[in-house]
Amino acid sequence: MTIDKTAIRDAASVIVLRNRDSAPRILMGQRGAAAAFMPNKFVFPGGAVDAEDAQVPLTGALPALCQTRLQEDTRADLAHPLAIAAIRELWEETGLILGVPGDWADPPMDWRSFAATGHVPDASALQFVFRAITPPGRPRRFDARFFLVDADALASDPDDFSAASDELSHLQWVGLDELRHFDMPFITEVVLAEVAARAHDESPPVSVPFFRNDDEESLFLRLKGRALPD
Repeated sequence: MTIDKTAIRDAASVIVLRNRDSAPRILMGQRGAAAAFMPNKFVFPGGAVDAEDAQVPLTGALPALCQTRLQEDTRADLAHPLAIAAIRELWEETGLILGVPGDWADPPMDWRSFAATGHVPDASALQFVFRAITPPGRPRRFDARFFLVDADALASDPDDFSAASDELSHLQWVGLDELRHFDMPFITEVVLAEVAARAHDESPPVSVPFFRNDDEESLFLRLKGRALPD
């Protein structure tokens, strides 16, 4: 049996939900054709945790229930850097700000443009809703945690993508009833089904689906508790 030696990196993705109570829409963008991971696919903003994310301060912490779920079946100190990575990736790839007004005397290099807006990161509106490990055999593998956040929590105009990098193109708000027309990775479709099921529930989930792909097997579990029924 061949064992996949591709390193698995911790990562965070952000699902921004708009018009929750009327016509729910999700923010998505398209990866470039030359991207090594999921080229041309429509995805949520997100990316790998950086080494310095653990040192970046938060004005508001994740909800306690979400921190508890994030700490299951992984290192206990990952909840904070995962939340930081989610906020950073949202800023870098969309130009949207999840933070509160505040001064930042000496921000890390990756955070200087964020700090220049006059905000400091705030994770209190993020909800941990899904976890998935990329299957073996892919050019890159991630242990991705998906966070849901309401667009009302943003400190910036949800339609202003002028500060976005070029990692994602065609940034747009997509109605939940329109998603079938977009070319998305399988796991993105699975996550969206979970989000659609709880679109009108504003509380953090008590249990979180975990699609675990090991070298030996794939399991669909829940944090915390039991395997999902067939």
